[in-house]
Amino acid sequence: MERHTRQRQAVVDALARSGQALSPQELLESAKTAVPSLNLSTVYRQIRGLQDTGQIVRVELPGQPPRFEIATNEKARVNVVPEHASHSRQHATHELHADAAPHHHHHFHCTACDRVYPIHACPGPMNDLAPPGFEVQHHDLTLRGRCASCVNGASA
Repeated sequence: MERHTRQRQAVVDALARSGQALSPQELLESAKTAVPSLNLSTVYRQIRGLQDTGQIVRVELPGQPPRFEIATNEKARVNVVPEHASHSRQHATHELHADAAPHHHHHFHCTACDRVYPIHACPGPMNDLAPPGFEVQHHDLTLRGRCASCVNGASA
C-alpha cells in the first residue's frame, strides 16, 4: 500500500481543481503551489502510484503526450483538501472499491490553448459504424476545436 504524502495530496488536489486532463509538467506547476519543493520525478512517481490504485487515469490523444485526470466512477472517492487545511487533514483517505468501473466519457481538445476537457456524455454504441461481422468493444471520441475561453479571446 502506498503511503499518503503531502506530495501525493498536492498532485490529487491539482488534478481535482483543474477539472481537466493535465500533463505531468502542468501537474508539477499546479501542485508546487502546495509543495514548493516538488519536482518532476516525484510527480511521475505519484502519477504511477495513483494510476496503480485507480485514482487517476491516463488520457491518450493521437500525436500528443499523455495527460492524466481524476478517475470518475460511481464508487471511487478522492478527497480534495483545501490548500488552507491543517496538516492533519492533508492525509485524507482515498477509497476505490474493487468493483468500481470507470465512468465512460470522452474529451474535448482545444486546438488554441492545447487544454483537454472531459465530456461526460457519449453518443452511445458504435456497433452500426463497424464493418459487418465486427464487434466494437470500446471507443474513444475526441472533439477538437476552441474552448470557451479561446472563443472569447482569453486563451491561456
